[in-house]
Amino acid sequence: MKSGFVSIVGRPNVGKSTLMNAIIGAKIAIVTQKPQTTRTRIQGIYTCDQGQIIFVDTPGIHKPQHLLGEYMVKVSTRSLEEVDIIYYMTDVTRPFGGGEQFVINHLKDASVPVFLLVNKIDLVESDQVESFIESFTNQMKFAEIIALSARQGTNLPGLLETTFKALPEGPLYYPQDDLTDQPISFIAAELIREKALILTRDEIPHSLAVEVEEFKQQSAGKVYLRAVIYTERDSQKGIIIGKNGQMLKSIGEQSRHEIERLLDTQVYLDLWVKVKKNWRDNESNLNQLGFRL
Repeated sequence: MKSGFVSIVGRPNVGKSTLMNAIIGAKIAIVTQKPQTTRTRIQGIYTCDQGQIIFVDTPGIHKPQHLLGEYMVKVSTRSLEEVDIIYYMTDVTRPFGGGEQFVINHLKDASVPVFLLVNKIDLVESDQVESFIESFTNQMKFAEIIALSARQGTNLPGLLETTFKALPEGPLYYPQDDLTDQPISFIAAELIREKALILTRDEIPHSLAVEVEEFKQQSAGKVYLRAVIYTERDSQKGIIIGKNGQMLKSIGEQSRHEIERLLDTQVYLDLWVKVKKNWRDNESNLNQLGFRL
């Protein structure tokens, strides 16, 4: 039996969450086209006959602009010290630059094997993949180099096989049926945030946070869930609510459907919008929302 922890790191929006969801076979981490969607450490648990891999999805490593950004980078860099393997995920459609060099500088002294994962190969020609890889191997030596498409599932079986070979023998850290270490309330809050980001498109930056205030079972197996969407400004609150409340209604409907699929039961979603001015730069607000520096 092989088991261990694998950290997935890289720049924002390279497909880290998409990869973990594809391997786990369930939506554990939310995915949008906006960078820095993942804000905290999320573990996805993959168990098969060979053993168990606990994947640690982390925020994209970037130059922080506020306290929340500092928290996100700290989460990512700390994950490099607590795992058996590091997946360094890159996007073949984006050329090597200062952002990648910043990540590599954090990886050069890693004490565990670093796999270079070249994602989105379905979008380019094969010769472009080869030249892209060379720009990375000129910077450091990798234990494995695997080109893949997380979205299409290309080369994921080979990635898992190679990973199991590199892991030590060990126990099952979690029960076989577990898919994540996160509580349902956390995943529900993330699904609401995902829908708000997608539906508001470019109108709302990453100044949204979602907190589940109440999550309880009702009669006949139904679930009551009260959640608050926080914004930093009154104008953003107006965008989230929308004309005659239509935007908030759409966010609620779409997120409720996903939460019901997750729980396999009916959900009554009571959704509110409130303003917490500059919450991303306020340590007490960050602590309340679960981002403990």
